Amino acid sequence: MSRGKTRITFSAPSRGLIGYHGEFLSDTRGTGIMNRLFEKYGPYKGAVSGRGNGVLISTETGEAVGYALGYLQPRGTLMIEPGEAVYQGMVIGENARDEDLEVNPLKSKALTNFRASGKDDAIQLSPPKRLTLEQAIAYIEEDELVEVTPNFIRLRKIHLDPNERKKASRAKNAG
Repeated sequence: MSRGKTRITFSAPSRGLIGYHGEFLSDTRGTGIMNRLFEKYGPYKGAVSGRGNGVLISTETGEAVGYALGYLQPRGTLMIEPGEAVYQGMVIGENARDEDLEVNPLKSKALTNFRASGKDDAIQLSPPKRLTLEQAIAYIEEDELVEVTPNFIRLRKIHLDPNERKKASRAKNAG
């Protein structure tokens, strides 16, 4: 392992560097220093690759329930925690697969009179993945928006209704 310093100077499109700083820090184990300076306007260089995974989209409006999130956690990385307000069309996590998945984060446990030993184990949730504004802008795809409020930075689909999303997807694929 080298303990020396390496200096790299290069030109890259600014839109390609949006969200890269976090990845750079991970690659350098937090020891890298990155400076950016505008050089010039240039011709379009082509598409910048996006994320490879789909997202988990809420199908309901209300407060997220820990029981439901416990069952959603194996499907991907959650961006919310129990008790957080969600709405239909809101992105609540990153899917482990490459397609978007509609999920219900409000599903509560069915109550019965029968109690079995060991059935009421506490649900262990991983801490939610919180995105900064720059990370959120770099994360979204063309059918998503970043919603900024005084307390939260959220992601959502442009079309909140699932039927409208399907219509827009079909129109995009046909045209």
